[in-house]
Amino acid sequence: MSAFEFDFASHQLLLMVIGAALLLSYWLPQLVFRRPPSASAALMIFGMGVAVLFPGLFSPLAPQSAPAFWEVSAEIVVIVVLFSTGLRIDDLGGLRLWHPTIGLLAVTMPLTIGAVTLLGWGLVGMTVPGAILLGAVLAPTDPVLAGDVQVGPPLEGREHPVRFSLTTEAGLNDGLAFPFVYLALHAAAGSLGVAGWAEWVVWDVLYRIGVGAALGAGIGWLLGQALFVYPAGNTLARSGPGVLALAGVLFCYGLVELAEGYGFVAVFIAGMTMRRVEAGHSYHQRLHAFSDALETAMTAILLVLLGGMLPALWPYLDGRHAVIGFGLILVVRPMAGLLGLLGTALNLRERAVVACYGVRGIGSIYYLGYAATHVTFIDRNELWALVSFTIFASTFIHGLTAAESVRLLVREPRE
Repeated sequence: MSAFEFDFASHQLLLMVIGAALLLSYWLPQLVFRRPPSASAALMIFGMGVAVLFPGLFSPLAPQSAPAFWEVSAEIVVIVVLFSTGLRIDDLGGLRLWHPTIGLLAVTMPLTIGAVTLLGWGLVGMTVPGAILLGAVLAPTDPVLAGDVQVGPPLEGREHPVRFSLTTEAGLNDGLAFPFVYLALHAAAGSLGVAGWAEWVVWDVLYRIGVGAALGAGIGWLLGQALFVYPAGNTLARSGPGVLALAGVLFCYGLVELAEGYGFVAVFIAGMTMRRVEAGHSYHQRLHAFSDALETAMTAILLVLLGGMLPALWPYLDGRHAVIGFGLILVVRPMAGLLGLLGTALNLRERAVVACYGVRGIGSIYYLGYAATHVTFIDRNELWALVSFTIFASTFIHGLTAAESVRLLVREPRE
């Protein structure tokens, strides 16, 4: 090769098309819509288009052969978002305000897991472990792609009970679905005898959730003290960079995971607790702005890549999988949501909106990647295909309607 010839590498093309897809996904909707919907669906569509134009470009990242990439990438995005979500909440309110959240976590999520598990096993013929994993992966709502329906940034209000319920549900159920992922792993390993069930309840449910909640609260309080209280005349809160949010979340998540707790639970609670130390300080806005910028960039790249995977996963999909994906979004989640919200102070319209807008997204990718790096599931091709399809359907359906529906319900002015 002469000094004036250039070598062509597929990763360079991949970088170019990801950049182009990101630009077009945010710019083109401005030409079509007066108020552009969420860009999530557009990002995945452009990823699909690139995969069709350049076959094999995304092959090295195929989730069946490279689940660790998807696990780690999604993990980083989710923990940053969960910490930022905890920072968003201006007022924790009382038990009455949390009543819908409790119903969504204690009733809606288990019902959704059970329904999807039965559909995966009965309709598609998945193995029992694969069906349990499918239910666990698709049950939690996503804090990453649901920003448009959550409470506003710190100190900006938008604390309507509907937004509060969707925010706190998304903040907590990503971690609380983890025991069911472990249940699928136990089932796949054939260790669900009496001793296995006892271990699951004591260790995977009680211990891991308890450690995540306790350490998250403690670390959040210590971070708040370091930022706002000690030493006297502390300047971090006045001039500290937003990257401290990333430092705090990484420290919290890493420590809790080392203690075998659920880091997702911990970082959300840490964000809420840290906010309480000095709830009205403007520094929270800077921390949130940094986290939001990081989240947006990382999520956009991940969605383009996920869209790029879809054409290779299409052969594993048929009409039965579409029934599960659309059934979850349009029937299972709304019905289970309404049941979980019975007896709350929300009126019928508010319950309907909360029940319908359980967005599926990046958290599901993390859970599936995590499970796939620990056990080889017989149904792994179907699992990746169905979960990716459901995320795409959710970004499309919810992305086009969620933000405007919630805005109209809570009677906020159009931005």
